[in-house]
Amino acid sequence: MKPSQVHLLSEVMEQAHPYIKKYQDKIIVVKYGGNAMINEELKMAVMQDLLLLNQIGIKVVLVHGGGPEISQGLKLIGKESKFINGLRVTDKETIEIVQQMLAGKINKSLVALLKGKGIGLCGIDGQMLLCEPINEELGFVGAVKQVNTKLLDFALNSGLIPVIATVGVDEQGTAYNVNADTAASKIAIALGAEKLVSMTDIVGVLKDRFDDTTLIPQIEISEVNALVEQGIITDGMIPKIECCIDCVREGVKSASIIDGRVPHALLIETFTSQGNGTLFYKRKNDE
Repeated sequence: MKPSQVHLLSEVMEQAHPYIKKYQDKIIVVKYGGNAMINEELKMAVMQDLLLLNQIGIKVVLVHGGGPEISQGLKLIGKESKFINGLRVTDKETIEIVQQMLAGKINKSLVALLKGKGIGLCGIDGQMLLCEPINEELGFVGAVKQVNTKLLDFALNSGLIPVIATVGVDEQGTAYNVNADTAASKIAIALGAEKLVSMTDIVGVLKDRFDDTTLIPQIEISEVNALVEQGIITDGMIPKIECCIDCVREGVKSASIIDGRVPHALLIETFTSQGNGTLFYKRKNDE
């Protein structure tokens, strides 16, 4: 670990005590993706953060995608990736690559970095992510209609960190590609999580998308529509934020979009007053 990172961690942990008390024995679901998943140094920092949270009694669930690796796997068989509204068109050949990459290579490589504390799962296991097809055009892309938490409950109560690849299954046993943001939100709701954290390649929601100093640190969920109308929340941010709103409406206390390019962003978000990125919450008197 670099001296600068040691100093950062020291500063974070100085503020941590009230937050450790707040989150101990509670569940935090982390959606993991973007540069933090590709850059090896950032990846190691994320794994260290997860292990620390686990060691101090916070129940952590890691939900991951793997878009770049899937695209690379498809290239190797001469197949181009096609997307509709941000979702990967998934035919029979593609779903096989999705399973190989997500539930195989990526999932097991992450579990290995968690030093005996990780347990690799995918949405097919125990019908964890029970799906139905979104539409015919997208092919084997699933909408999650039910989350079965039996395996997750067992893993969490055993002091393990579930690492979940977002491949779901229908009642006939057919596999489906599931959007990782959606899966993380649904899992957070089903587990009654305290918090959802989505790691991205952006600073958070900015008033001016070209100026990182205009970060909006907190947004009450009823304010989101106005921000969309003003053009502050746009494009690919909209579905990510919709997932945050959904889980907060359904009882998760808060959902944050954080900058995964920052080393130890997860600890900064969890254990400091300023946090990292943008936090979405619901007013207590909001119906």
